[in-house]
Amino acid sequence: MSIFHYPLEVTGPDTSGFQEVIALVDTGATFAQIPAPLLQNLGVLPTETVRFRLANGSSIQRAIGETQVRIEGQIVNTVVVFGEDNADALLGVYTLERALLAVDPAGQRLIPTDALLV
Repeated sequence: MSIFHYPLEVTGPDTSGFQEVIALVDTGATFAQIPAPLLQNLGVLPTETVRFRLANGSSIQRAIGETQVRIEGQIVNTVVVFGEDNADALLGVYTLERALLAVDPAGQRLIPTDALLV
């Protein structure tokens, strides 16, 4: 697992503007998590509630939705978790893989990678 901070921009369904957050790049997290008030202000709507397992082994339920993010100059569709008001933004593997970015833990950066079809 690799963890460091990286800028991520999030937009709502009208894609009229992006809001930057500094997200914790966490290859142990499935989806991107953004504080719910920010997603709500952007007009992102929850589509379902899913169960998540936490690092300590406990489970929680959170709403998820879909929107677009900009990372490394690319705009990609992704799933976002509606985090608590004071929750850190997270950048998980689903968004990284969708953007075809790999994690360089030593350099604490994201690097382009090829998609796999095996």
